[in-house]
Amino acid sequence: MRNIVIFGAPGSGKGTQSDKLIDKYGLNHISTGDVLRNEIKNGTELGKTAKNYIDKGQLIPDELMVDILASVYDSFGKDHKGVIFDGFPRTIAQAEALKKMLATRGHNVAAMIELDVPEEELMKRLILRGQQSGRSDDNEETIKKRLDVYHGQTAPLIDWYKREGIHSHIQGLGELDRIFADICAVVDRL
Repeated sequence: MRNIVIFGAPGSGKGTQSDKLIDKYGLNHISTGDVLRNEIKNGTELGKTAKNYIDKGQLIPDELMVDILASVYDSFGKDHKGVIFDGFPRTIAQAEALKKMLATRGHNVAAMIELDVPEEELMKRLILRGQQSGRSDDNEETIKKRLDVYHGQTAPLIDWYKREGIHSHIQGLGELDRIFADICAVVDRL
């Protein structure tokens, strides 16, 4: 089973690369952003709560996210090929909770793939994405807050996963196919 955490700052290409991995390897995909946006769109209580945090550029509480992810993960059945976790974990506490949640199912995270993109490129990508998609959280002020949260709370996960022995660094700037080939080299070793 190939459970993979695809990791990087907002706008680093996690969703794009996840789609390519799904097509090539037949993996399932859990994008916390997609799950939360769906809840918001459907006007659920979770969606309303999540929207308050997202609109302020803040992270969703850990317990809430782990419960959501466990439910989605279990919906794939026992014999799936693996899952790409996109946008989770975002803190060390979440990484520990994910590890525990998977361990109770006899599974683990096989690799953490970090897409490293310079901040000025992230800003360009996110502002363009906001213009193209109309996503309310892709405006300059919120993007800056999200990047501050990433650097303060999420980036420490890099060292945590290095200690776990499953971290892989990928240069996320450049040609899409080269980035994907670098990611595939990691996945093929699993």
